Amino acid sequence: MLRKLYDWVFSLARSKHATKSLAVVSFAESSFFPIPPDVMLAPMILARPEKAYFYAGVCTVASVLGGIAGYAIGFFLTDVGLWLMSILGHSDGLDEFQHWFDRWGLAVILVKGLTPIPYKLVTIASGLAAFSFPVFVAASVVTRGGRFFAEAWILKKWGPAMLEMVEKRLALWTVIGLVVLIGAFAAVKLLF
Repeated sequence: MLRKLYDWVFSLARSKHATKSLAVVSFAESSFFPIPPDVMLAPMILARPEKAYFYAGVCTVASVLGGIAGYAIGFFLTDVGLWLMSILGHSDGLDEFQHWFDRWGLAVILVKGLTPIPYKLVTIASGLAAFSFPVFVAASVVTRGGRFFAEAWILKKWGPAMLEMVEKRLALWTVIGLVVLIGAFAAVKLLF
């Protein structure tokens, strides 16, 4: 089953709809969708390394625009924003989000924007806390762009060798990836 899913993702990465799909997933992930765009970005870069930075740019622009939508949900639709945050495991309400930004301010966006932790938490919380919109957008561009362009650079430089290793031991690398993702999520939960 894992091999079929892997092959399906790579076939999608090579399809004529790959770039549009990447943009949609990147936009949605920043505001409400649970799947990070990396699951599409990485195979797309591995399938076409010459387009690595183009894909990173698409991912960044769509993610920032989705982040603006998430901010708007928190800012203009407070009840919807609080409901989404409770679904995502942060049900402490408006006071908690205001405290995040009062205590750590810009660091909340910078740290969480670079990690695989769902960015929608930051975008909606930023709107709920009425955090400075221009600072939010600038920080989103820096963190999301930094993350996606770093991923593009790494995959373009070492991707073919990594791809061969991953294909030989797909189950092992899947487990390693999950452990790293869960560890990163736990670390950020402990810090924030």
